[in-house]
Amino acid sequence: MSLVTWIVGGVIGLGVVIGVVLFFYYYNRIRILFNRIEEAWAQIDVQLKKRYDLVPNLVETVKGYAKHEKEIFEKVSEDRKGMISGSREERVKSSNQLTSTLKTLFAVAENYPILKASDNFKLLQEQLEGVENKIAYARQYYNSSVLGYNNLITTIPGRWFAGGRSKHAFLAVPEEERSVVKVKF
Repeated sequence: MSLVTWIVGGVIGLGVVIGVVLFFYYYNRIRILFNRIEEAWAQIDVQLKKRYDLVPNLVETVKGYAKHEKEIFEKVSEDRKGMISGSREERVKSSNQLTSTLKTLFAVAENYPILKASDNFKLLQEQLEGVENKIAYARQYYNSSVLGYNNLITTIPGRWFAGGRSKHAFLAVPEEERSVVKVKF
């Protein structure tokens, strides 16, 4: 065999090895990022469940002081139910609606100085605020994970190894829920 044959064979062999290494790298990277998105959603779900469990205690505390605010309590209950069942998008929508309704609930509580001074109410409000912060962080982490995944499967060379995988959607607050909550008494 001539030297040229050896060089051509070596280049082809090296190309095959590099191709196989790249294939496994990108395949594994895509799987890891996909799994990170699933884990990020699970973290959001955990925080939504935590809020789901906390809200009835808060509502019961406020009910004792604000018996005539029945409409708000019904809306909280309705939004809370939607957080547990349905698709991801439906649960996120219910969660966003609950956030808006809770702002109204806290605005109502402002009219009851004795309630605002209640240690139980303060504790529940602090716990809910902590959960809301964790939900916000979990949503940011989810969106960051989606960004990494989407970037990998839509850019070259990752796109070549994506195997027709589709992009994930970001979590976003719908336009109608971005407005300031108006409280009427």
